[in-house]
Amino acid sequence: MIEDLTEQQAAAKLAADGFNDVPEPTFNFFKAVVSRLWEPSAWILEGALVIEVVLGKEIQAGFIALMLVFAAVNGAIQSRRAALVLQELAHQLTPTSSVRRAGHWQLIDAKALVVGDLISLQVGSVIPADIRVLTNPIHTDESSITGESVAVSHTPGETAFAGTMVVAGETLARVLATGSHSRAGKTVSLINQNNAPGHLQRLLGKIIGYLALLDSALALIIVGIALIRHADMIQMLPFLAMLFIATIPIAMPSSFAVANSVEARELSQQRILVSELTGIQEAANLNLLLVDKTGTITTNQPQVVQFKNLSARSDQQLLRLAASATDSRHPSVVDQAIVNFAHRYQLKRLPQQEFKPFDASVGYAEAPTVVRVRIGALSRLYELTAQQPALAIDQLDLTRGRSVAVMINNVLQGVLILQDQPRPDSAAALKRIQHRGVKTIMLTGDNLKTAQAVADAVGLKGQVVSYQTFKTHSRPLAQVAGIAEVVPENKLAIVKAMQRAGYVVGMTGDGVNDAPALKQSEVGIAVDNATDLARRSAKFVLLTGGLANILTILDSGHRVYQRMLTWTITKLTRTVELTVLLTIGYLWLDYVPLSLNAMVLVAILNDLVTLVLGTDRTIIRHRPEQWDMPRLSKIAGFLATGWTAVGVGLIVWLHGLGLSAGQLSTSLYVYLIFSAMLTILMTRTSGPFWRGRPSRAVGLTIGLNCLLTIGLASSGWGVPAISGWLTLIVIVLVLMTGIGLTVAGDLWRRLTK
Repeated sequence: MIEDLTEQQAAAKLAADGFNDVPEPTFNFFKAVVSRLWEPSAWILEGALVIEVVLGKEIQAGFIALMLVFAAVNGAIQSRRAALVLQELAHQLTPTSSVRRAGHWQLIDAKALVVGDLISLQVGSVIPADIRVLTNPIHTDESSITGESVAVSHTPGETAFAGTMVVAGETLARVLATGSHSRAGKTVSLINQNNAPGHLQRLLGKIIGYLALLDSALALIIVGIALIRHADMIQMLPFLAMLFIATIPIAMPSSFAVANSVEARELSQQRILVSELTGIQEAANLNLLLVDKTGTITTNQPQVVQFKNLSARSDQQLLRLAASATDSRHPSVVDQAIVNFAHRYQLKRLPQQEFKPFDASVGYAEAPTVVRVRIGALSRLYELTAQQPALAIDQLDLTRGRSVAVMINNVLQGVLILQDQPRPDSAAALKRIQHRGVKTIMLTGDNLKTAQAVADAVGLKGQVVSYQTFKTHSRPLAQVAGIAEVVPENKLAIVKAMQRAGYVVGMTGDGVNDAPALKQSEVGIAVDNATDLARRSAKFVLLTGGLANILTILDSGHRVYQRMLTWTITKLTRTVELTVLLTIGYLWLDYVPLSLNAMVLVAILNDLVTLVLGTDRTIIRHRPEQWDMPRLSKIAGFLATGWTAVGVGLIVWLHGLGLSAGQLSTSLYVYLIFSAMLTILMTRTSGPFWRGRPSRAVGLTIGLNCLLTIGLASSGWGVPAISGWLTLIVIVLVLMTGIGLTVAGDLWRRLTK
């Protein structure tokens, strides 16, 4: 008998050594700000600042310094917000461990483990502390600490390390080191904070590239004309630097992370944890959902409803042997159902001399007692049986539920039928998911008859096909309600096949062998009873059962999509408007029609709205979203053309009035700010902008920007003052243009439908 700790011993060690985790370093705001003052985007501004100081332009230098400080502080604030959300979610995803104390096995949070604890590890376990292997060899994935994905073997007596995963074998182990004293130096966090960018992020990266090309082309035109005119190029450098800073969203990655982290916090309040932020944006595009039957559609609380004894033994003898082949340390729901059924007859397990837990690759669990007992999939054990039973399998009523066979000494001796009822809300939730344009297909290891009965019960329309049929005979997915006879390793092949067909795939899963498919799918969802490995592989972890939470994930994805759509169209429109107006103005007037100070204010005030755009109200559309770049370009091009044409007309009119360069610059500054604010209101809704009410934060920020702009233009602080009448005329012109573009856009949409 391997010794374990008592509760009193464990409590004393916990008090002395502390929790099995590492205190996270506190966020250093000052350091975060300074780091953002030493990066390429900051170098451009800092170079412009030096030039302005050398030229003796203190006011312009002050505005550039303001832009630098704003960008650095803004980036630090966003990073802090994102870090807080991710840390909070990581704490909620702390793994559990099976530990024996005072002779009893129990599940506890891994952070409560102490040196000397006796723990049980099996396939899929994340090793929570440095341990010594005691009973059986195991294979671990140590890529988290070595970077190598090849499995490493550990025999009894050897040490395995915290943060690695058991990929084969099972063993008892002794905890050697915890927390800061372990090799990994921390408890495993299930949050991957350095994920590859999702589809939306890659698309936005391309947009930034297009904007950079546009800026570069126009900058070359301006420089060429300036050289022809023998202009002072030193005077032009700060302007060119600010042109790039004002039009290219340098802080977009951190802003994008915050937009997703805001939704991650909202989802956590709905008992949905996000372990990969890109999953939120992918949810908006989801058009195919592969749903694991057990534990998602059903309650995952099976009960034995039929027992067929095929042997000469009594029912009690056979049931006791079956219960003796279940896992006592990590009981599955099937194990628990068999044990509960045996308890009805006051039957207890026989002592296990050795136990091999269920392995999906072989299809059964095995326990030598007085005889060699195996329990597992009926189809698998039927293939292995040395003597065919008198009753053929096809005579059993397999439509009632899942079949579990009992084999003794290589002879099939009995069959238990386990029935798992659909959740009360499954049918309604599946109907709502499909109403959102998401094709839903059930995956199950059950036979065709059982699977078809469940699909019919929950309203999945179509035929259930076997995996072999699905693999060899293509058919329209609209006709498929489910895929049966699926072993876990088939799920990855199914996900890849659907992705090759052009679908954005979501999948639910809970087991060790579900992990590759969960990782591969764009929207991998680990259900509430999932193993640590499944949780680590998924992008979402459900803390409550059922399918209703998937609708919450879809809503979250649509909100991010709508907000980033507003950002994208607005950014494209504003960039084209600003750069083309400045280029045309310079070519015609022989000077840049917007002062450097005004350009800094345009950049800062526009970014202020971007900061709060993640809180905006949105309309959830009941269909998968698609990023249609040609359509987005047409919308942005239409708006940019309208705003630019009116802006050119405004410059011509103001120049004809004989206004000074400073007054023309301030008037154009007012026009650019108000047109940008109105563009945000116009693009955030598909209807007239005056009917869609923004969130309080967005509305307040837009209002403050407008009031500040009016105040600066009237007072002459930072920009030359203009009359109140001229400010009012520009504002009215913007409103009239916005209404005209809205009406024209609505007419254009109707004509092109």
